[in-house]
Amino acid sequence: RNFYYITVLRDPVSRYLSEWKHVQRGATWKTSLHMCDGRSPTPDELPTCYLGDDWSGVSLQEFMDCGYNLANNRQVRMLADLSLVGCYNLTFMNESERNMILLQSAKNNLKNMAFFGLTEFQRKTQYLFERTFNLKFISPFTQFNITRASNVDIDEGSRKRIEMLNFLDMQLYEYAKDLFLQRFQYSKQEEHQKNRQKRREERRLLREQRAHQWQKEEAAAEIAVTEDYNSQVERW
Repeated sequence: RNFYYITVLRDPVSRYLSEWKHVQRGATWKTSLHMCDGRSPTPDELPTCYLGDDWSGVSLQEFMDCGYNLANNRQVRMLADLSLVGCYNLTFMNESERNMILLQSAKNNLKNMAFFGLTEFQRKTQYLFERTFNLKFISPFTQFNITRASNVDIDEGSRKRIEMLNFLDMQLYEYAKDLFLQRFQYSKQEEHQKNRQKRREERRLLREQRAHQWQKEEAAAEIAVTEDYNSQVERW
């Protein structure tokens, strides 16, 4: 079967805060195998950030302080081909080279997906999805501006720290937003051109129908005049 890969990206700061609140409530990814090149990472390659069953009640500061936290740059990591950088083996290459390869891989994979959307543009995401797959949702997408992440009150220092921890995601998101809006604008222009062409075709058909109707009426009138003249001649 043919599979179409799609994804939806989110503002990195909002996404990070949302994951923190999710983990704070007791969520874990214990069942995730993080498979790469046919194996899971070793405990040395991917240490845990907490002891015990979960990380319930973790503060934002503790969440940010864990250097192995997979919440950092999660969107880039999940979109990139990790085998290009030795999977979770951080000694495979230097950090700057690793980051550059991961970001470029994520951008390439995102660009080549059949579709991707952005949570901050729900209606535009719906429009592009429907145009891409030629279908219609039964109800419009709803833009929720109030989320758990938006209800978190953080200072500017914490926001800057989150942006720094997710600097790859920040770059990916800017790239994604630009590409997304380009695709939306292109689709709108294409739709406008098709609709304009459709209206032109409809007007052309209408003119032809009117011309045909006029010709029929003219012919009928000529026949009526001829018949009337013939009847007059017969009376004479």
